[in-house]
Amino acid sequence: MSARFGPAGNSESFSQKYKSSLEAPGWIASLGLGCYEYQCGKGVHVGEETARKLGQRAREAGIALSLHAPYFINLANPDPESLQKTIGYILSSCRVSDWMGAQRIVIHSGALMKRTRREALDIARKSLHAVLEACDGAGFGHLTLCPETMGKINQLGDLEEVLELCTLDERLIPCVDFGHLYARSLGAEDGQEAFDRMLRRMEEVLGADRAGRFHSHFSHIEFTPKGGEKCHRTFADDSGYGPQWEPLAREVARRGWSPTFICESAGTQAEDALEMQRIYQSYLV
Repeated sequence: MSARFGPAGNSESFSQKYKSSLEAPGWIASLGLGCYEYQCGKGVHVGEETARKLGQRAREAGIALSLHAPYFINLANPDPESLQKTIGYILSSCRVSDWMGAQRIVIHSGALMKRTRREALDIARKSLHAVLEACDGAGFGHLTLCPETMGKINQLGDLEEVLELCTLDERLIPCVDFGHLYARSLGAEDGQEAFDRMLRRMEEVLGADRAGRFHSHFSHIEFTPKGGEKCHRTFADDSGYGPQWEPLAREVARRGWSPTFICESAGTQAEDALEMQRIYQSYLV
């Protein structure tokens, strides 16, 4: 099995032609891509009928679905009321994912809130444990939560922190956003040596099987020297934004891993996902 590629949400070229996301699976399949991440970043507002229709069309088109949970999830907030809201957001995401047949739900790790990274991570570990218990209790234990690496320096979620969160349960799979890691490191986490190191570290912590099935976001990202991530860019933008895709594609292909790569380019995510897939396939033996 090889890697899958697809867009996060709907690219501009799709939206110019179609009005409904129900058309997305067929359109994505017609391009030769294999996955689609449904976006609930601003809240879970999709109804059961629509979710089930989207899932059916995805199955018919051979498109694997994932879902991005609301952006305002903060596992690192110790306030009990905030934790209950976070649990509610994630359970709502799981419910819609279950209707769709999406197996993976991407969740943000949270903000430091003037705490040390260790303090914030310890809070997030406890919160995520409570989230998993709630998911099990609601009948969503078969779904996979994917804590995401974050792009801003003051956010919880560098690679080590996300990997530690994933050690809480075998069902957890990291969402490694290489653009975010590039931005929060101010461009340092880029190139073959960096990608080889990151992938080796993932395997050390998670084991070869789970590491080889990791979830991923990828795009070029503009960052600021103090804050990290500023905004997503496109492959066509020749302003020198990273990270590089070719060395990462080479390292994944060399390992024979089968991750899911969701492209988050600004408006050209389907087209750039196709380019990612083309380059990756050129490295397959």
